[in-house]
Amino acid sequence: MHRVLAEAYPEAGCELDFADPFQLLVATVLSAQTTDRRVNAVTPALFAAYPDAAALAAADRAVVEELIRPTGFFRAKTTSLLGLSAALVERHDGRVPGRLTDLVQLPGVGRKTANVVLGNAFDVPGITVDTHFSRLVGRFGWVDDHTVADPVRTEHAVGALFERRDWTMLSHRLIWHGRRCCHARKPACGACPVARWCPAFGAGPTDPEVAAALVTTQGPA
Repeated sequence: MHRVLAEAYPEAGCELDFADPFQLLVATVLSAQTTDRRVNAVTPALFAAYPDAAALAAADRAVVEELIRPTGFFRAKTTSLLGLSAALVERHDGRVPGRLTDLVQLPGVGRKTANVVLGNAFDVPGITVDTHFSRLVGRFGWVDDHTVADPVRTEHAVGALFERRDWTMLSHRLIWHGRRCCHARKPACGACPVARWCPAFGAGPTDPEVAAALVTTQGPA
C-alpha cells in the first residue's frame, strides 16, 4: 500500500511554507485545528515582523494575536508562540533543537509537532500522527481500535511496521491521501489507488465516476 501511495503522490511533502526550522516550528504550531493553506496565508507577515525566536519572544502579544487570528484559537496559539520563543532563547541560544526530547519540552510542542520539525527541517525520521494519519491507518487495518485511539501508541505501532528511513515520507503520503481521497465523511473508495487492499472499502462511493468527483487535487482550504 505504501509503495502504491508513493507512486500515486510523487510530489507528497510538507505543505507548510518555511525557510528554516524556526519558521517550520511556528507554522506547525499554528496549523492545529486549521488548514495548511490558511497558515501559509498568515505566516509571511508574521515572519517578516518576527524573523527569529528572539524577535518573537519580545513581541507585543496583541500584535501577534491579530496577525494569526485567521488560524483560529489565536489567543492560545499566541501563548504557545511567545512561550516557545522565550524558551528557545533561554535554553537553546535561539535555535530550534534537533532532538525530540528537547522539542517536546517547549511550550505548545507535542510529539506530532516535534516529528514534523525533525522530519522536514532536520531529516530525522519521524511519524506524524494527525487526524488524517490516524483515520487511514485505522481504515487500512494497520492498527486496532485500541491503538488508534492514542497517537503515541499509533506512532509506535506503525513505526514497527516500516523501516525507520521511510517514516517521514510515509506520514506525508498518508496525510496527502487523507486530504485528497480518503476523506473523513465520504471517502472516494471507487477512485482509491489502494482500494484492493483496504478492509474499509465501501465506506464511501465505490462507483468510479461518483468517487472521482470527490477527489481533490490539494488539501482543504
